[in-house]
Parts: sequence; structure tokens; C-alpha cells
Amino acid sequence: MPDVPSRAAQLGAIAFLLRPTYIATEVVTAVATTGGYSFVSDSVSRLGEVGCTEGYCSPRHAVMNGSFMGYGVLLAGGALLLAKPLGPWVTGLLVVSGVSSYATGLAPLDQDAALHAIAATPLFIGQPIALLLLGARLREEEPRLARALLVTGAVTAAAAVGFIVSGDERAGGALECLALWPVLLGLAGFAWGHRPRRRVQVSAAGG
Repeated sequence: MPDVPSRAAQLGAIAFLLRPTYIATEVVTAVATTGGYSFVSDSVSRLGEVGCTEGYCSPRHAVMNGSFMGYGVLLAGGALLLAKPLGPWVTGLLVVSGVSSYATGLAPLDQDAALHAIAATPLFIGQPIALLLLGARLREEEPRLARALLVTGAVTAAAAVGFIVSGDERAGGALECLALWPVLLGLAGFAWGHRPRRRVQVSAAGG
């Protein structure tokens, strides 16, 4: 019977398994915008803009900025709780990424674009590297999961570079989503093996 994950690992797994719901917060915020928001061409940072112009407004900016912060806490906290199976390097990169996400929520794009960029950049760098290292770490123990993580890490790394290079190009929003969303699923896939589960009681029959 496989080892039952520790209590800390189980809590960390719950944090990672909750994180894909972040996508819903983007959708909820986007549908309330006035002036039009595109997941293909617009950066998610626009959803967190506090101010409004004649051409664009995000009334639910507090939801988006709160989401950056809340899901950043889940990432950093989940990584610390799963530190043993993740390993020190992956844990450190994910904690930095979580702090980056939290800081991004504190620095809306339209309030200070330079500070926003500084806050957000570690997230785009740290997460893909963490997935690649985690995939390499699990190659012997869980080869299928390892391959999935390596592919996800490579794809998100390429998308992150493309997003940073593209700037305000038409596909910038799509590249950003490709750099961020698959990480949610990749870490949730890893967390699944450490989820809370019932202990199976095995009793011997007879003498």
C-alpha cells in the first residue's frame, strides 16, 4: 500500500488543487469590463487596473487584484507544506513565484507600470523553471507525471518569453494565458498524489 502523505503534504496538496479555480476569477472580472477585454490580445493585468477611462473600465478590479494575492498565498503556502516531495529548489522557486503574484496584486498596472512589471516578472521566470526541475526530479519515481511536467514547463517557458518579447502585440494575452494557466494544472496533477485519503485498515483473518 502506498505511503499516506503527511498532514502538511495533504494541506499543501489541497492548496495546489484549489489553484485552477483562479481561471474563473479572470473570467468573472473580464465579463464585467466596459469597453471590451480580449483574452487573446489583452494582458490580465488590465483586469486589475483601478482607474477608468472613456474607452475601458474594470469595475471588478478588486476581485482580480485580490485573486493575484490570494492565489499567490496558496502557491507559496502550498509549496512550503509540500517542501519534502518538491525538493528545496522547486520549493524556493514556487515560494518566490507566490510572493511575486501577491506583490502584483499590490501594484496595479495603471498605478505604477514599472513597479507592476518588477513585481510580476519573477512569476513568469520561476514557475516554468520549477516545473522543469520537478519533472526531472520525478523521472524515475513517476515517469508519466514527469514527462507531463517537463512538457508543461517547456511550453510555459516558451510562452513566457514570447509574452515578454511581444509586449502589446495582438497575441500577447494568449501567450500570457499559455504561460500561466498550464502551471495551475501541472501543479494540481502533482498534488493529486498527495491529496488527503482514507487509511485502509487491513486486519488478518484467523490465527
